[in-house]
Amino acid sequence: MSDFNISDFTFSDAMTQFSELVDAILIVDGNADIYKAVLRRRLFKDCISETGSYHDLIEKLWYHFHDSTDTVVDDYHVFIPSSGKFSGKYSKKVNLLVDGITHTVQITIFPLEKENIYMFILDEMDSSQYVDEKLTDKKVDTIQNTYLFSMYVDIVRDTINSISVTELSDEVINQQLKYSEWRMMIVNMIGADDQALFLERTEPEYLKKNLTPGRTTSFDCLMMNLEGKYIWVKLIFSRAETSNDNDFRFVFMVQNIHENAVELMSTLKMYEGLASMDSLTAVFNHGRIETEVYNAIDAVKKNGTSISLMLLDIDYFKHVNDEYGHAVGDSTLVHFVDTVKNTVSECNAVLGRWGGEEFVAVFYDKTKEEIAELAENIRERVAAESFNKVGGITCSIGVTEISPEDTFDTAFERVDKAVYDAKAGGRNCVRIILPASVC
Repeated sequence: MSDFNISDFTFSDAMTQFSELVDAILIVDGNADIYKAVLRRRLFKDCISETGSYHDLIEKLWYHFHDSTDTVVDDYHVFIPSSGKFSGKYSKKVNLLVDGITHTVQITIFPLEKENIYMFILDEMDSSQYVDEKLTDKKVDTIQNTYLFSMYVDIVRDTINSISVTELSDEVINQQLKYSEWRMMIVNMIGADDQALFLERTEPEYLKKNLTPGRTTSFDCLMMNLEGKYIWVKLIFSRAETSNDNDFRFVFMVQNIHENAVELMSTLKMYEGLASMDSLTAVFNHGRIETEVYNAIDAVKKNGTSISLMLLDIDYFKHVNDEYGHAVGDSTLVHFVDTVKNTVSECNAVLGRWGGEEFVAVFYDKTKEEIAELAENIRERVAAESFNKVGGITCSIGVTEISPEDTFDTAFERVDKAVYDAKAGGRNCVRIILPASVC
């Protein structure tokens, strides 16, 4: 067009040029959930059908991960209808993966005369047109990729806007939705144990009352991500500072803290375990097994669970320490505990060191006959075992069943009395004292 003269260029010429340059034109009827492609060429001839569901079109264009055809989990599809409503002209870039190649597409949307009727203009962008933008994006990825979601909330007007879902797009996405509606939809993506807290902290009156301009509040919870997996996130509300104290506008963000949270919980669990364990025998210590007894009593009262209490005392253990020294005494205790644990390994039981050579075990779901037989098995196994330099040792065992009328003191008094009776009866034996309600 060497003889091209801009003064001669007409609207008709512009439309001709437009029809030759644009890649796809779609006419959409959101009310009827249909679209029709009046023009498809190049990339869009294969990846966009001539007609189809508008809902499916929005899913294809919006609801997939960056540089991937992997779609968003179905739970989040509840937001698709509101994503497909536009109150004015709208434009954004999306990534489409076709035949393993990522294509960046510019979408421009024009509302037509009737409500929810639109014209979509789609164009594939030349990579050279946005290479600088891509490089810039990579520089801030380390900041952005921890923030999964953000939006601007106006509580007074009950609106949300400037929504950004970083796993879907680097750009702000369209969402015609009220804050009150969004809140009741997103709560279903919050972990069941955290839903009540989410509703409390996101309730408009709570935010008005607790956040002055410029203040931020946050809390951690489990939330379903776009892949359908529950991860730990930090939900952040920050009230915007404006010149009007009656403005209640907030920035809401969801930050991915899963890796740090899991690491922290693992560390806390490790220290919790260390604080609960007897350092020598690696069974529960006095405080932790005492808690187990209290919990067992509560379980019997509430659920009628069958639970038995056992107290084991190594016979003449002072002689072991006096004769062979405390190092041998310690190894004997460890060997004794291993023998008991091996004997009860198939049982639903918890074992702990009460102090010195005394050990407490709590057994769940055992009848009187079964617990009596098990106590005899333990006694026999210990008596048959060879304990290094010491040779053979024996133990005296007391057993009781926990009743709904028990307190910690009454239950423990019985099992302690049973051990006393076993020792008074010559040691290396089992004695059982049942509560009056069971006898």
